[in-house]
Amino acid sequence: MIEVLVADDQAAVRAGLVLILGAAPDVRVVGEAADGERAVELARELRPDVVLMDVRMPRLDGISATRQIAAFADVLVLTTFDLDEYVFGALRAGAAGFLLKDVDADRLVEAVRTVAAGNGIIAPQVTRRLIGAFAARPEPVPPDPAAVAELTPREREVLGCLGEGLSNGEIAARLSMAETTTKTHVSRILAKLGLRSRVQAAILAQELAASGLPGPPGDGAAPDAPGPGRGGLSAG
Repeated sequence: MIEVLVADDQAAVRAGLVLILGAAPDVRVVGEAADGERAVELARELRPDVVLMDVRMPRLDGISATRQIAAFADVLVLTTFDLDEYVFGALRAGAAGFLLKDVDADRLVEAVRTVAAGNGIIAPQVTRRLIGAFAARPEPVPPDPAAVAELTPREREVLGCLGEGLSNGEIAARLSMAETTTKTHVSRILAKLGLRSRVQAAILAQELAASGLPGPPGDGAAPDAPGPGRGGLSAG
């Protein structure tokens, strides 16, 4: 069952979202918040799988709330406003997805499932602008080997899987561990590397693979290190 927290300052909109999500057999709404501060409080208390987040809210805006929540729950931003400052701001804050409120009910439910499975989703209307912004950005600074060296061998395996775009369930299957354990590893990776979302972790993993950074000392001797033929971030 996917547990969802709905955050929107308009009661009628919240009621509609709860109705749509509640009709799905695999989704359960565990809480509602009318402002950003309450959304953060409830997210910390309830630990939902997905937080459906509006952008314009009193007390604390949705992007600032996302920045606080993204470290321990996936955030799907849902807004009326197709503005670059909201799109880029939400993704930089760690949101796993960005949709507009004109999305139909079926697509909204499917988006929640997608985010809960550990994947990202972006409204088609803004995808081209994101591609353009990505293409125009300067070359990334090579990642710091010291930060990566703090990861355990298992965390490096999980990071490598994130770089391949695998969901939590797919990572769990590949590495023969529980999906809840996968979520724990992802959270620790984000904390150690100072990242806000699995999307940022995936980008870093790809940059690490491209730069061929060596693994941490003792990589091969650790009990949970990748075996021969297993994916990872070691050079070679």
